[in-house]
Amino acid sequence: MSASVQPDSPAGEIPLETLEFIRKVRERIATVVVGQDTVVERMLIALFTGGHLLLQGVPGVAKTLLVSVLSRSIDLQFSRIQFTVDLLPSDIVGSEILDQRTNEFRTHKGPIFTNLLLADEINRAAPKVQSALLEAMQERKVTIGNETYPLPAPFLLIATQNPVEQAGTFELPEAQLDRFLLCHRLGYPTPAEEKEVLKRNALLGIRREQAGAIARTEFDVLEHQPVATSEDLVRAMEVAHQIHVSETFTDHVVELVHRTRKHPQIELGCSPRAGIALVKTSRARALIHGRHYVVPEDLYALAEDVLLHRMRLNYEALADGYTTTDVLQSILGDLGGAPQKNGHAASLAR
Repeated sequence: MSASVQPDSPAGEIPLETLEFIRKVRERIATVVVGQDTVVERMLIALFTGGHLLLQGVPGVAKTLLVSVLSRSIDLQFSRIQFTVDLLPSDIVGSEILDQRTNEFRTHKGPIFTNLLLADEINRAAPKVQSALLEAMQERKVTIGNETYPLPAPFLLIATQNPVEQAGTFELPEAQLDRFLLCHRLGYPTPAEEKEVLKRNALLGIRREQAGAIARTEFDVLEHQPVATSEDLVRAMEVAHQIHVSETFTDHVVELVHRTRKHPQIELGCSPRAGIALVKTSRARALIHGRHYVVPEDLYALAEDVLLHRMRLNYEALADGYTTTDVLQSILGDLGGAPQKNGHAASLAR
């Protein structure tokens, strides 16, 4: 199956095995996590496009649980790093260690050598450590000593950060934010979803261990047997790259990105990488929704997650109380998009 697509030649139908792979993964995640359908969709988009995902939300909305259950649903290597202020770059990428028996240096590879890396609370690490991820995120390789090592394929970084607690945190630089394909902001569950969370939690019970017992958590009920293989994921990635993107859709993406650069209330607009991300993510979203072509709804549904973290308002706009969400929604409105909330489209002008 070819990875390249002629822009004006429509791709075929979505293979049934790919749709079945997506259904099984979503069903496995739903056995543990209640609701959060949009963030599950965003994680699948990141997987299918090979991009990186930043999850932003208050504590207790299942950010870490979501990534853990995703890693166990697909047969992928998984590593987790808890970012702290005293973390060193070598704790992530690895280091050279002197072997005293042979008096030679040997390379110890860090936890970044994996398929799916969870960087928990990434903004708690110092900028030097955050910068250590840049080469890995962009070029899929890391340098240890004088040697450069490729990372396993696929490689996906999912990072989390808490937007509320600012003490002991370091804001991510624009260069690193731009390398995240998507930045999704998790909200609280609906009352019905929260009731279901409480009911499921009440049934977890306790687990006897040695002479005592431990209260079970949602992490204890994760199934260890994956429902899909890495080959299933590779096939889905190939199909996503064959989703048809029309010339008109590409023009709309270019127009949207350019408007973020010319808007009088925006100091820093979006880079060409943002336009590339919009096309990639729209293709993956079309695949998840069973289409072999993108539609304007994909663009409007993904615009906040792709563009907001790449934009910065000027002083006058901030002083007047505007937010980047307000400005982006006004731009989307000018292009014909209906107001959106957290990736949900109310309606869309075609």
